[in-house]
Amino acid sequence: MYQKRLLLAEKLKSKHPENLKMVIGFDGFIDEIIHVVDKRMDSKEFSRIETIELLAKRIEKASGLSTNIELVPVQKKIGGNGPIMCNAMAKHDASINFIGALGVPTIDDVFRGMASNVNLLSIATAGHTDALEFDDGKILLGKMTSLNDVTYENLIAKIGKDAFLTLLYETNLLATVNWSMLPYMTDLWKKILTDILPLLPVKDKKPIFFIDLADPEKRETDEIQEALGLLKSFKSHFFVVLGLNKKEAYDVANELDLFDNSSLEKMQVSLEDLNQALYEYLEIDAVVIHPVDRSCTFINGTFYEELGPYIEKPKLTTGAGDNFNAGFVMGLMLGLTPDEALLTGMATSGYYVRNADSPTFKQLIEFLIHWANNQI
Repeated sequence: MYQKRLLLAEKLKSKHPENLKMVIGFDGFIDEIIHVVDKRMDSKEFSRIETIELLAKRIEKASGLSTNIELVPVQKKIGGNGPIMCNAMAKHDASINFIGALGVPTIDDVFRGMASNVNLLSIATAGHTDALEFDDGKILLGKMTSLNDVTYENLIAKIGKDAFLTLLYETNLLATVNWSMLPYMTDLWKKILTDILPLLPVKDKKPIFFIDLADPEKRETDEIQEALGLLKSFKSHFFVVLGLNKKEAYDVANELDLFDNSSLEKMQVSLEDLNQALYEYLEIDAVVIHPVDRSCTFINGTFYEELGPYIEKPKLTTGAGDNFNAGFVMGLMLGLTPDEALLTGMATSGYYVRNADSPTFKQLIEFLIHWANNQI
């Protein structure tokens, strides 16, 4: 196994991700990190409510009465699956067009910090997440009404049909992520299929169409089935890849009724059987699943699985899946074999959770070498 990682590192040295072109969309969030005040000493000093349990008790005491809870913003940062995946890709100097909810009429300052090789195209106001941080976890309070404006009509109105066609004609990747939080994503896909795809030429080497549902549990079964049923229609012009984490894979298999509910709820179905069943039912080019300690894909009729660089105490986990997705699809675009693409995805996320930042291409190669030599 270590030899495979060393060979991959050597192979990557001859690759040129800076030549890749990508279109990524369509979400966008401002994540505001917040501390909850327990006691305030003066205008600047205060003690925090340190656990979710203590906050729950404070709220419970107010039942039938009322209470005031002070929130102190600590930091604003980029959020959303699309921007995080985009940031990971941008580290490799690729040419990227990000289309999403970044602010209207002007792009919010928090997104201005994205890399210079990312062209920002905003079609809606960003969603907002108040992330209440505690020692034992986070409470994420989302305000997402603005994401109702992420529609095909707004995309065409703000970017232009001809400009969007040009972007898709030139791209190596169209990534549409965070389906579960974008109410009109399915409609957007339908209109791309009817209004855009017939105007695009079919290329010998098809660009990748990557989809990440992003925890579809809150969506209705018929919505999930309708959206997934559309994916095979993109195969005429794209190499279609669906990415899922372990929980999402079992949930989607349950929604599609691929196995009995008890086996899926207890996760008794093997990853290989699960992966194959999803691949065959959806009739797309690839399904990739990334649990915490490994990843696997059923692609072009063959199953691949690789173990990952697991770490017990990561520095940061939010965004790890988006980094895996970035590394995996980049590997496919660079012509790596499926097992090499899995390793590239896990090396990207492995670096990210250890450093709270995505790797440059050089750092990715170095990480693979360290991983091969058991130095991480």
